[in-house]
Amino acid sequence: MSWHDVALAPGVVAGPSPYDSARFGIAVDRISVSAASAATLEDVLDAINASTADVVVLRYPADRMSWFAVLTELDRTAIVGDNLVGWKLATGQGRRPPPLPRGLEIVDSVSAAEMDAMIVGAFRDYDNHYLANPLLDPALVLAGYQEWARREITSGVVAIRNSESRDRESGMLGFVTYGAASGVAEIALGGVVSGAQNAGLYLHLLAGMEDRAASRGIESVVISTQSRNVRVQRRWADYGFKPVLSIFTVHLIRRGLLRNPAEPAENRSRQG
Repeated sequence: MSWHDVALAPGVVAGPSPYDSARFGIAVDRISVSAASAATLEDVLDAINASTADVVVLRYPADRMSWFAVLTELDRTAIVGDNLVGWKLATGQGRRPPPLPRGLEIVDSVSAAEMDAMIVGAFRDYDNHYLANPLLDPALVLAGYQEWARREITSGVVAIRNSESRDRESGMLGFVTYGAASGVAEIALGGVVSGAQNAGLYLHLLAGMEDRAASRGIESVVISTQSRNVRVQRRWADYGFKPVLSIFTVHLIRRGLLRNPAEPAENRSRQG
């Protein structure tokens, strides 16, 4: 998913999700309708019907409330994944935090091993839309975040490092990965490792991201998360971001792939 797909694309964006398909061992497609799109429900249904994937991950504007009832009538099982909210900051308008504590520094380079360790420290207990789908193994989700973050390193990263730490991996305290497209800088992933949370470091990551957007002449920074992730949204509001969009995520699962939810649990366990 990209900001363009959920905020700017004029029509339906549809295509396979090769990383999800490879990770979970089933065919996954993604279909998105942006907040700016004039696409109709009929356009979306055409894209869904054209898909032969086991799972279609559909995202569409939350104000199109009537769509979900129609989705439940398709030859697929519709499961609500999450409600994605997007926030935006005009570059130069952020509320800057105080200087970093002594010994901490902002860096623009992170190794794959360092990123893997930070993902574990920041995302180990993070809920997401994959967990709503019983077809998808939750044990594989964290590895998916690591894979995603490693891909993002080549686009851009801002991280906080404890320069006094003897071990480089344990000295990495938090990060954001980002890319620039469609005139905006988009924060794709970000977090602070569990042992360093609640110390104000996340605001320094946002400030570092804003600095890099300003140096490139980019006018705004955008970011998104699940609506239930209230704590991080408070930090965004503290920094100066404003909410600008709300998107539903629905998983549409091909009929026959899920066991009958009304079937007794003891029978399901016997079937493996």
